[in-house]
Amino acid sequence: ARLSERRPAGRTMNSSIRGALQHYLQAEPALTHSQSVARLYRACLKTLQTWAIDRDVFNEEATRIQQEFRSNMHCDDRTAERLIADTKKQLFDLSHPDSYIPAYMPGGSLYMRNPPLPLSVCYPDGLPEGVEPLKELNPDMTYVQPGEKVAAGRVLVDAAQKKMF
Repeated sequence: ARLSERRPAGRTMNSSIRGALQHYLQAEPALTHSQSVARLYRACLKTLQTWAIDRDVFNEEATRIQQEFRSNMHCDDRTAERLIADTKKQLFDLSHPDSYIPAYMPGGSLYMRNPPLPLSVCYPDGLPEGVEPLKELNPDMTYVQPGEKVAAGRVLVDAAQKKMF
């Protein structure tokens, strides 16, 4: 997706920031219909989590959202595309101004706190037997898969917007 499609309406960026961000943006993966619906459902639950702090309220609303998704499970393609677009718009309109961020994600209280030392510092003469090299991690603490994020060599963390590109 283009940069203009990713940022919220009404917010502008400095041209030098836009140029830097273009360098770090990664290609959107081609998703099947079921994958895009699953991601949309998960995004709805994450948005709900930022608004509903009581677990009982969250469970009731999550059940309502699940029923809404299931009731539209067997609609035709044209209706499905319209429903996805409407849900994305509604999700954007309902997004929390200061959404909940897990502590280890960019913007969280534990983000990049006490990162481990490189093994070359710990073992300057080489790795001893039985010590395995550390697996590379993405900034969101998931292991790097070939061709994504850290493996691609470029990650831009926007701490002000609590996003990762």
